[in-house]
Amino acid sequence: MLVCMVSAAFLYLDVLSAAVGRREFISTVHFVSGLLLPVPLVVGALISPAFRADVRRLNRFIPADWRWLRSSAPGRRGLLIGKFNAGQKLNSSFVLGSVLLLLATGLMLRYFGSFADSTRTGATFVHDVVSLALIAVSIGHLGKAWADPEARVGMRTGTVSPDWAREEHPLWAAELERQRAGAAGASGSSGAPGQEQG
Repeated sequence: MLVCMVSAAFLYLDVLSAAVGRREFISTVHFVSGLLLPVPLVVGALISPAFRADVRRLNRFIPADWRWLRSSAPGRRGLLIGKFNAGQKLNSSFVLGSVLLLLATGLMLRYFGSFADSTRTGATFVHDVVSLALIAVSIGHLGKAWADPEARVGMRTGTVSPDWAREEHPLWAAELERQRAGAAGASGSSGAPGQEQG
C-alpha cells in the first residue's frame, strides 16, 4: 500500500515527477505493487484460520457497534465491544472496497486501448478520487494508532496486555479468558493470564 501511495505521488505531482524522472519505471512499480496488493489477503484467506475468523468478525455488526457509532470517544467507555470496534469494521470494508476499485480502474488505465474515451475518463476520475480518499483515511488511521501506544504494540507484535483488551474490547477479552479457562480446565492447570493475541 505504501509503495502504491508513494509511486502515485511521483506520478501525480509534477514537482516530484520532474525531480525523479524515470516515469515509465515508476509507473511500472505502481502498477505491479497495485497488482500485488490483494495477494496477502488471498494468501491469508487460504492458509490462516485466524485470518478467516477475523474476517467473519469484521463482517458482523453487534448492537454495541451501533451505539459506538452514535457516541463520542468518552461515551464509548464501557460499551461491550468485541475484537474490532465499529470504526475498525467500517475502515476495513472501505479499504477492501477501495483496493478492488483501484485494481479495476488501474487495469482499465493500463490497458486503455480496449475502452472508449468516456470510460477511460471515468476510470481516471474514480481512480484519483478513491486514491485521495484512501490516503486521507490512512493518515487518520495512522493518527489514531499514534495516539494509542498499546495498539501500536499490538499491530507490530500481534499481542496486547489483558488490561488493555479488557478496557478497549471487553467482549473479546472475556472470550479469550473463557477459552483460556477451558484449556486450563482440560489440562488440569490454572494457567496465569498472559498476553492477548490478535
